[in-house]
Amino acid sequence: MALEIFRRREQKYLITKPQYKELIRQLQMYMRPDKYGQNGKYTVSSLYFDNAEQQIYFETKNKLKYRQKLRLRTYGVTSIGGDAFFEVKQKHDNVVNKRRLIMPLREAYRYLQEGDTADLNSYQSSNLQVLREIDYFMKYYQLEPKMIISYDRQAFHGMEDADLRVTFDLELRCRKEDLLLEQGAHGIYFIDSNLVVLEVKVNDSVPLWLTRILQSLECEQRSASKFCSSMELLEDCLHQQCGLLENTNWGGR
Repeated sequence: MALEIFRRREQKYLITKPQYKELIRQLQMYMRPDKYGQNGKYTVSSLYFDNAEQQIYFETKNKLKYRQKLRLRTYGVTSIGGDAFFEVKQKHDNVVNKRRLIMPLREAYRYLQEGDTADLNSYQSSNLQVLREIDYFMKYYQLEPKMIISYDRQAFHGMEDADLRVTFDLELRCRKEDLLLEQGAHGIYFIDSNLVVLEVKVNDSVPLWLTRILQSLECEQRSASKFCSSMELLEDCLHQQCGLLENTNWGGR
């Protein structure tokens, strides 16, 4: 069964394709490909939510000490009857807490359509308590679907420490139309396709050997958000307020 509640620290980097290829080569001494996908490779698509005031966006952009997001996520090619992951992602400083449940995609859509009339006990889900938390979050912020973010991921976990994860996200794209996850991972690029988002995920601290590899390859930490970068590209009103993508650290295409 997929892990539904966990806590970890995350470090994010923006690297070039040559850095990515060299990292893959060096990591093979310490890490193995994730068990999901083929050789740890799979596609991730997430439906993100916000309200009319873009409250989630501004909490993330302004880096509030405590902030959270809601997303509905699928992996690979998914049908309407396939599994989806409803997730609340909370961040306090650099510590991420994630609570999620698994439910058929059609059930997730049914929940979103029924809104305030939803009887939570009537839904097929793996964790009713997490569904209650999601429902409270939805109603408190008055959230609605805003955009889909998709990317191709290659993931690794430590041979000696299975809680150590390293992921590489490529071909990052987004869309605000056709907000159906079963329609695939199409969209416009919000990060240069020659760049790769690297995330290092640990329970405590990054191991010394990995720190040395990252330093030797001059990998630079970046704090920018996929969510914010996509929203800025897709929403004209945020372009005017926040200076468009050229003012972010991640660039665009």
